[in-house]
Order: sequence, then C-alpha cells, then structure tokens
Amino acid sequence: MERLFRLTENGTTARTELLAGLTTFLAMAYIIVVNPQVLAAAGIDAGAAFVATCLAAAIGCFLMGLLANFPIALAPGMGVNSFFAFAVVGGMGVSWQVALGAVFLSGVLFLIVSLSGLREWLINGIPLSLKLGIAAGIGLLLGLIGLQNLGLVVDHPATLVGQGRIGSAPVLIGSAGFVLIAALAARRVPGAIVIGILATALAGIPFGLTRFNGIVSAPPSIAPTLLQMDLAGAFTLGAASIVFTFFVADLLNNAGTLIATTHRAGLMRPDGSVPRLGRALVADSGGAMIGAALGTSPTVSYIESAAGIQAGGRTGLTAVTVGILFLAALFLAPLAAAVPAFATAPALVFVSCLMAQSLRDLNWGDMTDYLPAILGAMAMPFTFSIGAGIGIAFIVYALLKLIAGRAAEVHGAVWLLALLSAVMFALT
Repeated sequence: MERLFRLTENGTTARTELLAGLTTFLAMAYIIVVNPQVLAAAGIDAGAAFVATCLAAAIGCFLMGLLANFPIALAPGMGVNSFFAFAVVGGMGVSWQVALGAVFLSGVLFLIVSLSGLREWLINGIPLSLKLGIAAGIGLLLGLIGLQNLGLVVDHPATLVGQGRIGSAPVLIGSAGFVLIAALAARRVPGAIVIGILATALAGIPFGLTRFNGIVSAPPSIAPTLLQMDLAGAFTLGAASIVFTFFVADLLNNAGTLIATTHRAGLMRPDGSVPRLGRALVADSGGAMIGAALGTSPTVSYIESAAGIQAGGRTGLTAVTVGILFLAALFLAPLAAAVPAFATAPALVFVSCLMAQSLRDLNWGDMTDYLPAILGAMAMPFTFSIGAGIGIAFIVYALLKLIAGRAAEVHGAVWLLALLSAVMFALT
C-alpha cells in the first residue's frame, strides 16, 4: 500500500485516508438516489440506472485512485445528467440509447485530447470567466429542475413558468429539508445532503408521499441498460452537437474540479500546474466511457471530494475507499427506490446554490469578461440546455473582445470552440 499510494511521502496514513474516503462518500452519496430518478425521466429503467450509477462511480474512483493517485472521487455528474434526460432525450427527442452513444463518443474524444498536447492547450486557453460562468449556469439549471421536482415552480401557458402551491405538503416538507441541509452543511456535519434527503423522505411518510419496501436487497438487474448504447445513431450529423456539449461540459467540469481540489490538498505545483493531470483526465474519460457502456450519463470528478481532502485525504487510497463504498451501496436499492422526487429536490437546489458561488470570482471590472459569462449562465436554465449556454458564452466572448479591439486577448482555443459552437447552432 505504501508503494502504491506513497502515503508517507504525502504526509498521511492509511487510517486518515480511509476516514477521508468515508467523508467524501457521505458527501456525495446522494447521487445514488438522485441519478436513477433523473435518468428514469428519460425512460431508463430506474433499477438498472441505480446499479449503473454505483458501478460507474466505483470504477471511476478506482481509476482515479490507481492511475493518478489523487483523493478525488468520480460519479455520474449532476447537471450533465439533467441535460442528458431533460434536454437531449426529453427536449430533442433523441432516444436514451443514442444519448448514451453520444456520451461514449464524447468520452473517446476526451480520451484522445487527454493523451495529446491538446489537453493543456484547451484547458489553459479557456478564460477563467467562462469557466466560472459555465459552472454557475449548470448550477442554475440544476436549481430550476430541483424547484420543479419540489412543485414550487410549475409550467404556465402565459408566462412559461409560474408559482406552484406553496401550502402543499411536498413544497413545505421539501423546503424544510433544504433548510436542514443548509444548516447541517453550515455546521460542517459530514453527509449533510444525505441526512437531509432521508429526513425529507421520512417526513413524507405520514402524508403518504413516501412508501418504503425494505432497505437491503440483492442489486437489481443491469441488463436493461448494459451495452444498450446506440453508437451508430450517435454518429449521425444531428447528434454531433450533443457529443460536443458532453465533451466541453466534461472538459470544463473535470479540469475545474481537479484544479480546485488539488489546490486545496496542497498537491498543486508552485507554478499553478497540476501534477499527473494527464493521468487524472484519462481516468475521467475512461470513467465516462465505462459509465455509458453500463447505462448512465457521464461520470465526472466531484467537488465534494473537497470534504475528504478537508478530513486529511491526500492520495488515491481515499478515492479507492469511496469506490469500495459505492460497491457496498449496490445492496441498498429498495431504499433508493423509495425516496420520492420532492425529497431529492432540496439537494438539487442546495448544490445549485453552491455552484452559483463561482460568479463572485468574476472580473466585474471588465465587461468583456463578465458579460459573456453571465449570458452563458442565464441561457442554460432559460433554454434548458447546457450546450446552448456554453455556445453562447464562447461566441459572445470572442465577438466582444474582437469588437473592443482586444482580439489579441482571445486564445486560439476560444476561437476554435466559438466556431464549433456556431456550427452546432447552425446544425440544430
């Protein structure tokens, strides 16, 4: 274990790493409940999605821990799973099999970029303002979905959206669940989100909103989703924009999380570069491909890994521990199936608020920096599309800098992504 993870060199112990892994798992275990519900909205069997979620997370964590030796956990991502279910399958009318094929192809593209010099060029070329805006936009979209699941936001024929019944039991209980999660998180209680979800679900029992059929059982069959991705359908011209969106979202999310978590763990080099970045991104891309083959939306690096890092995690043993715990969670399928949508809604809204924090770091003194970021962030919930927000952000950024006479500030990667975004809009 010492040779594999270099515990002494990183100033840690096996006990510390195991506790850090448990801390990270508790912080992100909500995905076990939330992801199957989101994917079920796309027509995917919820039981199979549960198994795929646990397996994809476990394998992704093992890859990150063993390949890169980073204390960073992977699992199907929040935000991109909503894009998969509601925008691609629900909005564009694409089958979930084709959508899984697009996820796999984006993973292949991500792997190629990770193994080539394009990796550093793209990551370093995207300006911080756009990274911050995209992160906030995904959060806003996530918040809208959470408020819809809660019943606080409903559709309206005249204004598109309207206010739901605030006095209804789901809204009141879910709102209390949000306050509970926020209060526990403010007091730095491990597993605040999981505690909030379970408490909200339990509170729904007297109202007939939650029905439990056990807690532990053998895992459901993964057959309905295993290797069901439609690669031929994903190769069509119409699916190109979907592949591009998954690729850009994965690249930005994983790069941002790696930078943030390695900085917090003290693993970043003095020049600001991330050691073993290539291996980490290979783990990310491999996880996305494996997840698609299993039947789930893209796996990403989780910012909740910061909780384990705060607890002392410094090596891949933390990530491997998280992976083992996800395998153990396979036997909790009845518990996951019993949790209603209104109980997971507070978690979605809470994570949304955390992601929106990125806007505070924008350069508010430069309009050519913050306007594209804000427009991109606004576009995501209003168009119900992460891809639209990303595309708008890149195009507006490049055009504003050009018209302002500051084209020299625009990195080649931005010009490339702006051009690809324009092509994407033209094709859809």
